[in-house]
This record gives sequence, structure tokens and C-alpha cells, in this order.
Amino acid sequence: MNSIPQTPLRTAILVAASATTLAACSKEPPEELPPPPAPVEAPAETTAQPSGPVVGSQQHFENAVGSSTTIYFDTDRFNIDSSDAAALQEQAQYFAQFPQLTFTIEGHADERGTREYNLALGERRANAAKNYLVSLGVGTDRIRTISYGKERPVALASNEAAWAQNRRAASVIIN
Repeated sequence: MNSIPQTPLRTAILVAASATTLAACSKEPPEELPPPPAPVEAPAETTAQPSGPVVGSQQHFENAVGSSTTIYFDTDRFNIDSSDAAALQEQAQYFAQFPQLTFTIEGHADERGTREYNLALGERRANAAKNYLVSLGVGTDRIRTISYGKERPVALASNEAAWAQNRRAASVIIN
């Protein structure tokens, strides 16, 4: 006889016999599959997600007051006319609803004139808008002013239409 140890041989025979037995016990697949499980509805969210811009953001402010975030001035002027007053009244109403907000009024000028002149004019425009808002009840501690003069134009052409767009005071929410 061979000199193969019987323990590994027995183990191999038992493994082969078990595999054969399990293969003989396998079932045929069913003719018809069971129906899929019914969908389970997820519970409704208890916290509603905001659908629009965040309250107090610049986008929310712009949506609330429209084009009234900016007022425009005549050449070399910084007085508040009737259309400016209406826009600033809309802003004041918005800021009355959200007393926790602070904002900056940016004063701008067109490209004509010296840098120094336009910075001073932009400052007078920003302060005119600020003073009008304060007269409507907005607290001075909520308003910061800054002048950019002719440094930040929104229209780059050198014509009256572009200059008219650049002579402005714009209110910007501080985050």
C-alpha cells in the first residue's frame, strides 16, 4: 500500500462527498417570482427648506426692493430727487423689517473729473443717501458709507448713457 497518511485523505473524501450531497439537494427555481415589495413612503420632513434667498442676504434685499437698491444722480450733483426718495423709502421699509441688518452705501461717480474730485463727490452722494435713510428712521449705527469715485464703474463706455449709470449710490448688505 501507499504511504499516504490517512487523515488528509479522509478530509479530502469528506469534502468531496459533502459537495456532491449539497449539489444533489439544490432546488429548481420557482416558475413565478414573488411580487416586489411595496414602496415605503419616507416620513415627511419636519423642517422646511428655504425656497428663496436667505433673509438678510444681498439677493433677498434686491428681490424685496428691486432696482431700488441703487439711486442715480445728475452730473456733479448729490441731491435726492423724487425718484431717489421713493427708492430710499423702499429701502427704509426693508431695513425696518430687518433691524439686525447693517449695510454700506457706496458712492460712485462717472469717469470725468479728477480722482480726488470724484472721490469727494461719491462721498457726498453716499452721505446724502445715508442722511435721507436716517431721516426715515434707519439708525446711523447700521449704515456705513464709502466712496469709490470713478474706480468701480458699472458701464465702461465713454458716453452720456454710461456716465448716467455710473453716477450712483448703491446700498449693499454687510454679511
